[in-house]
Amino acid sequence: MSKWTIVLFFVACAALSWGNYVPLVHIAAQKLHSNLRAFLFVGVAYFLVAVLIPGFFIFVLDKDPTVRGVPNFNTGPIMWGILAGTAGALGALFVIFAVTTGGKGAAIYVAPLVFAGAPIVNTIATITLYHPVKTMPDLRFFFGLVLAAAGAAMVMIYKPVDKPAPMTPPAAEAPATDSTS
Repeated sequence: MSKWTIVLFFVACAALSWGNYVPLVHIAAQKLHSNLRAFLFVGVAYFLVAVLIPGFFIFVLDKDPTVRGVPNFNTGPIMWGILAGTAGALGALFVIFAVTTGGKGAAIYVAPLVFAGAPIVNTIATITLYHPVKTMPDLRFFFGLVLAAAGAAMVMIYKPVDKPAPMTPPAAEAPATDSTS
């Protein structure tokens, strides 16, 4: 199996996971009647998946299948991991507030906005701050980002809106009958 087949498999898994995240967290917030309670259980899930599973491999099995080079628990790398987790957790919290504030059906447009905006921010942050490039990507690469932004704008402009039920005129009253005749 080629490297790119594996990459695309993981990309598809991430897309499936994150694509379902917004509607699921919106349902949780609605059913729990609380944004913060929904966020609490998102945190529980993060703990189960992101702490217990790696902890089991690293500390119980003493096997880290992802090690490249000499693994460490130095302060600098730990802080980068905590910063990444904080960014992810804040993003989750903001999504919860966005869909709840947007109301019923908001998940249908909040997710495309977030997932169109995030790659644009990611690209700019990566090529300017985190991994500055010596040679800027081809202009067509940036055109793709403009298309992503245009797609996000179109999602907001053409988002589904429930139309109010048509007003029906009150039923005409039946004429009074004269019972004196």
